[in-house]
Order: sequence, then structure tokens, then C-alpha cells
Amino acid sequence: MTKIFCDIADISIIKKFDKKTIVKGFTTNPSLMRKAGAKDYTKYSKLILKTTSKPVSCEVFADDAKQMILQGNKINKWAKNVIVKIPVTNSKGKFMGEVIQSLNKKRIKLNITAVYNSRQTEQILKKIDKKTKVIISIFAGRMADVGKDPIPQFKKSIMISKKFKNVEILWASTREPYNFLQAKELGCHIITAPPSVIEKIESFGKSFRELTTDTVKGFLTDTKKSKFNL
Repeated sequence: MTKIFCDIADISIIKKFDKKTIVKGFTTNPSLMRKAGAKDYTKYSKLILKTTSKPVSCEVFADDAKQMILQGNKINKWAKNVIVKIPVTNSKGKFMGEVIQSLNKKRIKLNITAVYNSRQTEQILKKIDKKTKVIISIFAGRMADVGKDPIPQFKKSIMISKKFKNVEILWASTREPYNFLQAKELGCHIITAPPSVIEKIESFGKSFRELTTDTVKGFLTDTKKSKFNL
């Protein structure tokens, strides 16, 4: 069963999607926080965590290991449903193994983000135990955007992490509803998607005939509104 998390930081949308049984959790990042208009990162994050009892990933924004560890420890204390989100590398491309190992040893639930290949997954697995929850977020959409096939990276990451019952592989940077079916077929534990994609997933099930007639009806409606003549 592939769980669906909603990728959003807007409080009003979180309230709406928290009511959906299809949504099992939420993921945020500093970019989404900024887009939502957050001025105080801590205060806004705590408000999100109070809005829902479902798991919420809140990300550190430091760029060095020492500060990431400090921020990770602080975030972990915000609420029981928080998952500390950390990037697999810093902006210089240095693997944050020290951070992963330090927080994992303290039994802190982690979402390791910005992962792009199975080699990084392998590096992560060497730094964690087999008890504390760890999510590995692989950015499928961003890979596809630059002409790289994400599927082999998922297949290998899922295979090498099977011995870790505490590890979940997450399909991130979702681009279209069909990605949910791809993630499900691969055996991804989670897919995170924006609200617009989740709403389309909810409407799955139309036949080819229905799709055809709906499309033609749309063309016809626009033709009438434009008052086209030949």
C-alpha cells in the first residue's frame, strides 16, 4: 500500500486536506514555507503541527553539519507528529552522514530529502539503525525534468533497503497523477504530491469513452463561447 502525503505548507489547505482519508501525512520545505507567507519559521511550523495529528516533515535550513544537528534536535521537540527533514548533502555536495547518524542515534524520526540515486540510499543505510523511522525521499520529477529515468534508482533503493523494516522509500517531486500508479507498482511506501495532483488521483476510474466524450464536450463548449463560424 502506497501512502499519499500532501506537499504543502499553506495552513488553510492543510486543514482541508487533513479531512481527506486518502491523505496520510504532510511534507513541507523552506520554499513551501516562504510561499505560504511564513515569517517566523518555528511559530508557523508549530501551527501546522497543531493543525493536524498526521505526520508532518519539517526541514532544517542550516548548511553545515553542526547547525543541522542543532536545528534537528530543536525541531524534534516541537511535537510528537513531527519528522525532521534533512538534505542528503549540503549546498557544496558534502554527504551529511554525520547529521544522519547523530540524529538517528537519538531515535529522531528522519525524512532524508533531495536524494537522486541508489548510491546515496546506500550511504544513508550505512549511517542508520534498524529501529528508528527513516524516510528516504527520491526526487523522481526533477530527475525526469533533465532527461534521467528515475525508475532504476527506485528499484535499486527499494531492493537494498528491504532489510530495514524502519525505512520507507518516498516518491518525491511528483509531476502528474499517473506517478501514483508508478510508485505503487514499484512498491514505494509513500508518494508526496501537491493538492492539485491529489484531487486528480481521487477522480481515478473514468473509462476511455468518458474521457473522449468529456474532451469533445469541452471543445464544443469553448467553440460556442467563442461563437466560431466557418
